[in-house]
Formats: sequence, C-alpha cells, structure tokens
Amino acid sequence: MIILGIDPGLLNTGWGVVESEGARLRCVAYGCITTRSADPLPERLAQVHDEIGAAIARYSPAECALESVFFGTNAKSAFATGQARGAAIMAMCGRGLALGEYSPVQVKKAVVGAGRAEKDQVAYMVRVLLGLPDLPKPDHAADALAVAICHAHSREGHALAGASR
Repeated sequence: MIILGIDPGLLNTGWGVVESEGARLRCVAYGCITTRSADPLPERLAQVHDEIGAAIARYSPAECALESVFFGTNAKSAFATGQARGAAIMAMCGRGLALGEYSPVQVKKAVVGAGRAEKDQVAYMVRVLLGLPDLPKPDHAADALAVAICHAHSREGHALAGASR
C-alpha cells in the first residue's frame, strides 16, 4: 500500500510517500513545498493544492495522512497551518483516498515511542525505520514521512488507534 504523509504549513508543507507491505516500510519519495511569504495568500494556497495534487498523480497513493493542527500559543500560525491543511485536503478530494489524521504526539509516539520526542529524534527514527542512508531533509519532509509511518502503523493495528478515516 502506498501512503502519502503530509506535514502542513503555509510557508513549508512537507510531503512523504511510503510503501507499506505488512510490517515492512519503504521510502518512495519525499519533498517540501515552500511558498513565498511575499505572495498573496490565495496563490500560496493554490501552490500547496497543486503540488500535493501533482504528488498524488505521480505516486498514486491509496491512502493519505495529515498531521493535525497544533494550536499552542500562536493562533495566527495555527490558522495559517489550518489553511494549508485545507488546501492539501482539497487536493485529495474526489480521488477516493482514505484520510488519516494524527496529532503531533501520536506521530512522535508511533515513530519514536515517546510523544514528547524532539524533531531530531523523529528524523533519526524515520531514517532508521525506512533504511535511508541519510536524514531526510528538510525537517518538514522528515515529519511528513513520520506521518505516513504513523498511518501505516495505525492501519496495521500496531502503535495507534483512533485515526479518523
């Protein structure tokens, strides 16, 4: 099964494609969509939409997974992330793709084993779990691969339950 993981953000949206066969995981591709903060919001959202759509067309995932918005203390940042997340979801619409949604804590727990893991720990474990020679860069792409791994574990009944699909 091919899974597209997405780490949404208005400035940087990471994406990662993982093939899951039982407990075996393989990295297919990953990248990061970077929008220009000087561009108007609709253009930035269209770029996220179009590039996620291109990844879906190229890699034909059966399922997609997104990291949910973490609100923290910066509501403006959370709102921008939510808009980018919506653009990514719209790229999936009409393609019949199952969608899993996971909190940052769920993703970290599935990949590292601890919900409060640091970004470098997540990137390291993504590299180990996928057998990559180097850490995936940028960190947004590593996070997206982690989301795909979390979804693979969840759908196989491994580490998580409660994903919305």
